Amino acid sequence: MQIIDTAISEVKIIVPKVFGDARGYFFESWNAEKYSAAGIDCNWVQDNESKSKFGVLRGLHYQAAPYTQAKLVRVIEGAVLDVAVDIRKGSPTFGRHVAVELSSENKYQLFVPRGFAHGFVVLSDSVTFAYKCDNAYMPSHERGIAFNDPALGIDWLVNLSEYILSPKDTANPLLADAELFDFNTKEYLQQP
Repeated sequence: MQIIDTAISEVKIIVPKVFGDARGYFFESWNAEKYSAAGIDCNWVQDNESKSKFGVLRGLHYQAAPYTQAKLVRVIEGAVLDVAVDIRKGSPTFGRHVAVELSSENKYQLFVPRGFAHGFVVLSDSVTFAYKCDNAYMPSHERGIAFNDPALGIDWLVNLSEYILSPKDTANPLLADAELFDFNTKEYLQQP
């Protein structure tokens, strides 16, 4: 397993060691001891999987305290552009993002820590997307940020006319109007 640092030090790309031959392939998608040694020491409590078609954009999502979540995301089939945005007010990287292509070909994983909004757009005909969460999903604490906020400057690699969004993702506030996290206290802020 290889850990690749990103422009935001807390967000990590994990490249698993893949063993392949004429029969197919094998790799460890999670190993508590190895990931902990690499600084990813989470108590995963929930695994999720979704299937989406080309152009589906999900995000940017996060949860309010006490249900904040870290995520370990990967693609089983297809390809996405996966994005993590730092929403920790006071952080030196506040408002910046990391964008990584995750695919069934490269088998990369992305570690998205607490205090980050997360989203992805499907680049292939379809995708099967899987992720681990270190806290339970709580609908009452779900929050979002507008995927197309100009302040974020995210190039989603898909034409605007091809996006497929849920009604809630078209109504998310801009970062300037969103509920955020405090970098210094690690607490959730009700007001920006």
